Amino acid sequence: MLRLETPRLLLRRWQEGDREPFYLMNSDPRVMEFFPACLTREESDALVVLAEAHFETRGFGPFAAELRDTGEFAGFVGLMVPRFEAYFTPCVEIGWRLAAKFWNQGLATEAAQAVLQLAFGALALPEVVSFTTVANRPSRRVMEKIGLKYDGEFDHPGLVEGHPLRRHVLYRCSKTNL
Repeated sequence: MLRLETPRLLLRRWQEGDREPFYLMNSDPRVMEFFPACLTREESDALVVLAEAHFETRGFGPFAAELRDTGEFAGFVGLMVPRFEAYFTPCVEIGWRLAAKFWNQGLATEAAQAVLQLAFGALALPEVVSFTTVANRPSRRVMEKIGLKYDGEFDHPGLVEGHPLRRHVLYRCSKTNL
């Protein structure tokens, strides 16, 4: 079973017990500030199913992140293939979402560095991208800390024209420019 360990986190496949804390995280307006809306329980559970399906079909996906010391669910960090078309797709995206109580502790950076090592090591991916809405400075800082480079902006095709979150920034890196 694919799993990664960092000094403070275990990145692992999803478990049934992750659903409740994942829903609580996805229904927190602070966590979902840079997303179109908070998620319902059904939408959150559907993401767990999607995450596990991604592992089954692609051999990688968004890992559930738990604190090694306590076993507490902290969020997710991992790799996904975006389901929309843009000038930079097809591609593999690195992404993360942590519960607010775990912010500003370096956990997203720590986990994302481990995921990048997997991406460019065992998975031998040629490139990884990441993107977020322009205003999401915290995620942009993580992207920069892990070595991704700003590569322009685009309008997210999943958001309608005029939506305040539609404009996104794109970051990318390859093994050679890390």
